[in-house]
Amino acid sequence: MAEEHVKELTQDEAAELARIEGSKLALEGVVDDLSSASRRKRQLSAHVIALLVSRKPDMVAPFIPDLLDALERPEAQTRWEALDALALLAPEHAKECSGAYDGAEAALFDEDSAPLRLSAFHFLTAWGSTERRRSEKVWPILDEAIQCFHGDLEYRDMLGLLYMFASGQVSGTVAEELAGRLQFDAEHGKGAYIKVRSHEIYEMLVKRFKLERPQKRVRVAKSDDTDDNEE
Repeated sequence: MAEEHVKELTQDEAAELARIEGSKLALEGVVDDLSSASRRKRQLSAHVIALLVSRKPDMVAPFIPDLLDALERPEAQTRWEALDALALLAPEHAKECSGAYDGAEAALFDEDSAPLRLSAFHFLTAWGSTERRRSEKVWPILDEAIQCFHGDLEYRDMLGLLYMFASGQVSGTVAEELAGRLQFDAEHGKGAYIKVRSHEIYEMLVKRFKLERPQKRVRVAKSDDTDDNEE
């Protein structure tokens, strides 16, 4: 993840994490703070919950609806922490996390917060990699994000997430179009990291799906009849 997400715990955060790790009742209180009138309480709660998910995801899974609701908060940090938590829960709880799609799509193109954009990308790649149909749902906006943020600092982290996405349950169409999108950088990318990482993803997809001449996605107008409902 981006550098903005990587920081030492404050005393308040460390104390809260220690308090809730062994207590469901304490966790319920922290979850309630996601809807607090205090922005500081919401942010602290979301951050501690995101940390807890990486250690004890089963404790947080029953509170997925509360994390989905947290995506409606006005401040960016509460939303990016909730999206990171949902991204970690998505592999085992993809259906329950499907309600985050709209919030993640909006956050992906937020003009003010790079960490929020990256966390949205994190969630969409994690959730989209759990099933072929989901990969096809997220791919158009991931493809757009690749083009929009190609020159931004967070794009390096996005490439790491794309590798995990490409390693998951993506459809053949998505695999071909992702390979087509990354082919230029894989062969001529500026900067060693972008070229090497793009090449890794490209080569993996070509070998895994036996691609011969992968093509980029062709944009088409979305039909009103398209069924976007989650199965």
